[in-house]
Amino acid sequence: MGVSTSRPDEGIAVVTVDFPPVNALPVQGWYDLADAVRAAGRDPDIRCVVLAAQGRGFNAGVDIKEMQRDTASGGHGALIGANRGCAEAFSAVYECEVPVVAAVHGFCLGGGIGLVGNADAIVASEDATFGLPELDRGALGAATHLARLVPQHLMRALYYTSRTATAAELHAHGSVWKVVPREELTDTARELAREIARKDGSLIRLAKAAINGIDPVDVHRSYRFEQGFTFEANLSGVADRVRDTFGTRSAAESKEDRS
Repeated sequence: MGVSTSRPDEGIAVVTVDFPPVNALPVQGWYDLADAVRAAGRDPDIRCVVLAAQGRGFNAGVDIKEMQRDTASGGHGALIGANRGCAEAFSAVYECEVPVVAAVHGFCLGGGIGLVGNADAIVASEDATFGLPELDRGALGAATHLARLVPQHLMRALYYTSRTATAAELHAHGSVWKVVPREELTDTARELAREIARKDGSLIRLAKAAINGIDPVDVHRSYRFEQGFTFEANLSGVADRVRDTFGTRSAAESKEDRS
C-alpha cells in the first residue's frame, strides 16, 4: 500500500498509487506521490513517466474520513494538509522534467482530475469516468484542471452538477489519447511512453519546458485561487454541513438506485 516506482522499460518510470479501497489519498499520500514523480523526473536516465494506480479506480480524491476526524476534534490540519498536498502532487506532475502519461481506469474523481489534467497525455480504459463531485463533498477546486480536459461550458455543467464524463467522451474532445479495454491499459500506456522515451533525453526535457512555458493558463496560480474559496467554504461552516451528509447521502442514493 502506498506509492511505488518501477522501471519496466528503458527510459520509463512507472509511479503507481495503491491506497485501498478506492485510492482516496491521505495527506501524506499526496506528498509521497509528489516526491515519487519529482524523483523520477530528475533521474537523467528517465525520459517518460507513467502515472498509474492499483485497485478499483485511478483516484477518488482526498480521504474525506481523515478530514472529518480532524474537523470533529476541532482542527483544520487535515484540510490545510490536503490542500497543500494536492497542490504539491498536481505541481509535481506538471513540472516533471519529462512527459507524464496518465493510465486511468475506473473512476478518476476530485484530486484525480488535478493529476490527469496536469499530465502530458492520458490513456484510459473503457470503464474510466472523470469528474469533480466536489460540491457534493463540501469542497471546491480542480476546475482549473477539468478545463484542460473539456470545453469551458461542459466543464461548468460537469462542475455544477457533479456529473462525470466517460473516457470515450473525453477522447472525442481530444484530451484522451486512446481508449482501450481495461486489460490493455497498461500495455497501451507503456507503448506511448516507449515512443516518447525513444527521443533524445535532453531534447525531450527541453520540449517539456518549452511547452509549459507557452501554456496559456498558469495552473499553479489558477488552482491556488480556487483553494481560497475552499477555505472560505470551510470557515463559513458550509463545507462541514455538506461534508457531514456525504456518507449518508451516498448510502441513500445507492439504496434508491437498487430499488
